[in-house]
Amino acid sequence: MARPARALDDIAAEAIPFAALIAAGEPAILRGVARDWPIVAAARRSTAEAIGSLKRFEGDRPVTAYTGAPEIGGRFFYDATLTGLNFTAARVKLGDVLDRIAAGSGAAAADAPALYIGSTDLDLYLPGFRAENDLPLGPIAAHAPLASIWIGNRTVAAAHYDISNNIACCVAGRRRFTLFPPDQIANLYPGPLEPTPGGQVVSMVDPAAPDLARYPGYRDALAAAVVAELEPGDALIYPALWWHQVEALCDFNILVNYWWNDAPAHADNPQASLLHALLSLRDRPAAEKAAWHALFDYYVFGAGERAGAHLPDQARGALAAPLDPAAARRLRAQILNRLNR
Repeated sequence: MARPARALDDIAAEAIPFAALIAAGEPAILRGVARDWPIVAAARRSTAEAIGSLKRFEGDRPVTAYTGAPEIGGRFFYDATLTGLNFTAARVKLGDVLDRIAAGSGAAAADAPALYIGSTDLDLYLPGFRAENDLPLGPIAAHAPLASIWIGNRTVAAAHYDISNNIACCVAGRRRFTLFPPDQIANLYPGPLEPTPGGQVVSMVDPAAPDLARYPGYRDALAAAVVAELEPGDALIYPALWWHQVEALCDFNILVNYWWNDAPAHADNPQASLLHALLSLRDRPAAEKAAWHALFDYYVFGAGERAGAHLPDQARGALAAPLDPAAARRLRAQILNRLNR
């Protein structure tokens, strides 16, 4: 069984030790760290007041809303063929989606469709929201974190990983995160690379009814998992690449999150490297793959300075560590030239 995430009760929002918590290498709950947000106070009073507060910030841009039939049980996933999805997406006004969620709450919830607005940039779509409701981001502000909002009814996001560190603030309703360390990937049985329900590969296991005959390793994944239950005002912080399933447990839920990486701004997305490795490395003979494993350990996964340490500064080129923006541009051009041959 999964164990509860550790919870910290006495950290003020202004004093969140972001670097230390990420370096600890596991999720942690920050109890009540966003309790003073006006939107949290409104949500505690009523759904209607929370919806009214959100509507004050609605801009001119339509949002992307996802709708699933009641039969999917709120779990946004694949259709039976695994080549399509079990929900639809449309660009709509935020206020219209909020009204639909309100109409499908309470006694009507059992027959209501699953409604979900995911990863919507706060500054673009709800201008002014962060002036009233925001975390003091301290040192991570230098890494230009992306602040997003998630709104919906009783929905489930299948276990997936993100390439960024995350601090997720429960604003309205309750959330349950089930998180798995990155080394459990094989025991989570990842689905197709594309399409994906939300832009990232998801686990094929349904935790509500796991088929352990088909996915026996999930027992080990669950034994390594951490569960975090969040109330309004709580936040969860966890490192990049941790797999996480997210359940919204009430008829109306809001989550605000901040994504950031400590990597320099000129660093490319590692996901592109993974996809190219599938093309260039996976199907080579085992002996060649072992040799490439050694090369990657030397050039990439070992100490950054090692590969160029024995060379004079003027000869290091892409082996200089860390890369500066100019060297990154030259290396990117070299890569593009090779790909275009």
